[in-house]
Amino acid sequence: MKYLQILLIAFLLIAQLEVRAQQQAMYTQYMFNGLAINPAYAGSHETLSLTALLREQWVNIEGAPSTQTLSLHAPVKRKKIGLGMLIMKDRIGIINQTGAYGSYAYKVNFENRGTLSMGISAGFSYYDAPFSQVNPNDPSFANIDVREFHPNVGVGLYYYTPTFYAGISTPQILETTFNRSSKDSDSEFRRHYFATAGKLFALSPNVKLLSSVLFKAVDGAPAEFDINASVLLQEVLWLGLSYRSFDSFDGIIRIQVTPAFQIGYSYDFITTSELSRVNGGSHEIMLNYRFSFNKKRILTPRYF
Repeated sequence: MKYLQILLIAFLLIAQLEVRAQQQAMYTQYMFNGLAINPAYAGSHETLSLTALLREQWVNIEGAPSTQTLSLHAPVKRKKIGLGMLIMKDRIGIINQTGAYGSYAYKVNFENRGTLSMGISAGFSYYDAPFSQVNPNDPSFANIDVREFHPNVGVGLYYYTPTFYAGISTPQILETTFNRSSKDSDSEFRRHYFATAGKLFALSPNVKLLSSVLFKAVDGAPAEFDINASVLLQEVLWLGLSYRSFDSFDGIIRIQVTPAFQIGYSYDFITTSELSRVNGGSHEIMLNYRFSFNKKRILTPRYF
């Protein structure tokens, strides 16, 4: 049964890559982890910003997706340029993807305190799928391992003000073909397109509302979207709800522990797909720290 579950999940990812609506890792807290989907996000904070994210998807299903990302970005050259680095690891069953991407963003500042950022990223992804280990004694599993290194580039635009943001991006432009040695088994990783937008509303001096949306599209599959609304209380506690099309309702809580450090947690209630019958939802933890090298400088609040 263990091998059957692993093989089934692996088959869904590799053998059916061309029909999956989402091949890239998903994030519920995308509004606080922008560099993972848009290279133009680099340098959008006023100082060096470090974000770590852990996502465990479809709990109670052995071999279900697990994702870890670590991103670092900062403005340089009088905030005209943003530099960033993204390291990610994604696992589903016995299939592992590891990647590292550097980002460069050029910024144009406007008089209304708005900034247009144009970003590009470059790096690599390494795919490791040792299918032969599922059952070494079965000849049908021989010679079907995937171990491939693929460079890639991404582009994006990101416009933001203190209370609004919007962006479009393609994190990985080059479409990847996996060449397995078994007959008729090539699979393709399709190019993904993302569009995001969010707006902060001040309901009172101590209550703010952040509404946001994420739109995802890939050739040959239905488009998907995430809609989120989060309330900020006393500039400390965020409480949010999200809906992901065809998949889940999500709850989000985020705490601004100090002006520099925040922690977030989300739980996905898988209620709108067939997986709701067999899994225990999805968990996601996010940590963010903004470094201030000038002790006299007061960090301004960041809402996204």
